[in-house]
Amino acid sequence: MDSIPLEPEAVQTKDYRSNSLFWVTLRSIFRQRSAIIGGTILIILVLVAIFAPLLAPYDPEEVLIGKEDISKRQAPCIHLLGCPEDQPQHILGVDGNVRDEFSRVIYGTRVSLFIGFSTVGFAIIVGTLLGALGGYIGGWVDNLIMRVMDVLLAFPSLLLAIAIVTVLGRGLQNALLAIAIVSIPRYARVIRGSVLSIKEQEFVSASRALGGGHMHILFRRILPNAIPPLIVQGTLGIAAAILEAAALSFLGLGAQPPTPEWGTMLGSERNQVFTAPHLVFFPGLAIMVTVLSFNLLGDGLRDAIDPRLKE
Repeated sequence: MDSIPLEPEAVQTKDYRSNSLFWVTLRSIFRQRSAIIGGTILIILVLVAIFAPLLAPYDPEEVLIGKEDISKRQAPCIHLLGCPEDQPQHILGVDGNVRDEFSRVIYGTRVSLFIGFSTVGFAIIVGTLLGALGGYIGGWVDNLIMRVMDVLLAFPSLLLAIAIVTVLGRGLQNALLAIAIVSIPRYARVIRGSVLSIKEQEFVSASRALGGGHMHILFRRILPNAIPPLIVQGTLGIAAAILEAAALSFLGLGAQPPTPEWGTMLGSERNQVFTAPHLVFFPGLAIMVTVLSFNLLGDGLRDAIDPRLKE
């Protein structure tokens, strides 16, 4: 009797791995141009945030009065572009408090990414628990949770965040909490819809017939299959959180000076848009690029994960 060759088994294993859901989804993501562009920009922003002390030539809160011969709101000076060598080099100029604008924009990347990931992370955890419990249990529990979510959704998110910060007090931590609270309903509704559709599928019924408990079925069978839509929503939600945090800081309710936050930088120099436009342009550009990266990444993930959008 001929021996069973090992090569076909290896080929079958390789084919199984290559055709698994993870690798299929990953290949689909890399075929999305928007996801590649957004992910590349995001990686650059993360590296800038990590290596901010190496990239920034000055401390972002350092006042340079008396240390250099410069004036407040001085225009950018780059020696390679013809700026006199005897004049201190400030790539993006200096602000109204004679602080290096480039260093503040660099460190602002840290603050904005922290705002986005922390607020959305908190909102996803709370929203997932509420939406999953409501969708799985149903009945009055589902009605109670969803009616509370509907009340929160009835208010414009920014206005509700302003109201919460007004009650809690100004500051970055209170602004983060406010943004997280107003973001919870969108994730709760996404998870609830997924749980309602998944809990009726055959593999859930089989797990229930084999004696699986409610916690096991919900957290080991249903939720892992409900995560993909949440990933897309969370990616887009980070962009919204960064915008809302910048708006709160612009109004003086979020990060307080001298914290190098882009919204605060815009708010403090908003009246200098014609006399010192660089102090408004560069923080605004940083916000735009960051939000654009998450939006592009979210659109690419949606196109790759959502089977209804596939050809």
